[in-house]
Amino acid sequence: MNVDTTLSTAVHGIPAAAAERSAAGVDGLVALFRRVLETPEVAADSDFFQLGGDSLIATRVLSAIARDHGVELSFDDFLLAPTPRALAEKIAAGR
Repeated sequence: MNVDTTLSTAVHGIPAAAAERSAAGVDGLVALFRRVLETPEVAADSDFFQLGGDSLIATRVLSAIARDHGVELSFDDFLLAPTPRALAEKIAAGR
């Protein structure tokens, strides 16, 4: 077994391929947060709501995720995973 696969599965509970998609998705979600929140101050672990996001802007994020990734996340999903990294993991798990 590949060490990367073992690490990804052991640490995150997701296969390596999903982890790679998640990592690529994090960058896209950081860019999306920056665009909708109109701020460059977004990192992979930045909390959407602490950056000034609200429920109306969150619906724009959820729509973009559905359009770009083909995964429908609920508002509750978003509340439980309000960072680009956490959302990317939910997207990877939803495929």
